[in-house]
Amino acid sequence: MVASNEMITSQKENCKGPCFQAYQILHFAFAVAPVIAGLDKFFNLLTNWGQYLAAPFNYLGDTHITMMAVGVIEIVAGIGVWLKPKFFAYIIVLWLLGSILNLLLLHNFYDIALRDLGLMLGALALTRLSHKYDV
Repeated sequence: MVASNEMITSQKENCKGPCFQAYQILHFAFAVAPVIAGLDKFFNLLTNWGQYLAAPFNYLGDTHITMMAVGVIEIVAGIGVWLKPKFFAYIIVLWLLGSILNLLLLHNFYDIALRDLGLMLGALALTRLSHKYDV
């Protein structure tokens, strides 16, 4: 019985620590931000998303249609991170890597590519933390 109580106490302390808090912050951010960005691909309120699309990634031939498809994928990824970060955080990492490559192909927007690298590293941190906290 003592071992069981110690295990429960250890788990409670674990959920109050800075690592768990970092996990919660990243989990929230990488669930909400892709959904917001994905929804905005339909409305272009934050920016004109089409300006960030390199020709090789314009698979559907129309920039706005392609960006709406991108938006759907981002929304699904964000909801996926909310429900199962252990799996979907890896999708976010790969998605951000694709975004970086896209921006580099434009030979412009290097500042946004750098920002996306930071976001990708944050998503990678979420993948690592989710192996401990997403049980």
